[in-house]
Amino acid sequence: MPKVVVFHAGKEEYALPIENVLSIEKVEEIRPIPHLPQFVMGIIKVREEMIPVLDLGNILYGTSAATETGMFLLVVQTKTLQIGLVVKEAKEILEVSDESITNVGLLAYSKTNYFSGIINLEDKMITQIDADVLVESLESIKEIKDYVNEQKAHQN
Repeated sequence: MPKVVVFHAGKEEYALPIENVLSIEKVEEIRPIPHLPQFVMGIIKVREEMIPVLDLGNILYGTSAATETGMFLLVVQTKTLQIGLVVKEAKEILEVSDESITNVGLLAYSKTNYFSGIINLEDKMITQIDADVLVESLESIKEIKDYVNEQKAHQN
């Protein structure tokens, strides 16, 4: 049975496949980067790796998590690059059956094509996110990758 990491962003619960989540960290000092989209909070160093920090609440709802305290950083590996997603609460790791995951009509909508399904549990529904599709759908991702690679080059 697949395992997912469940977390809050905005007022909703979301999940990422556990194989995409490298770690869950407390949000430390994020170095801001000027002239990048609002959803990019900056860059942070996690285990000697420079990663861009994305505000998932801003991506999904247009509201910033920057003013909130007690936020968590999900360090996520995608095909393209490693990212940090700032979320309200990293709640739990769940084992979900394949039967509990259903596709939804919104998946066809181009602005939400990173929703890979709905996990339908007895007491709640959790939207599952495909991290690879999420990252590739973001405006300016090429510039963000270039900036991170440039910072890594200066580090070495």
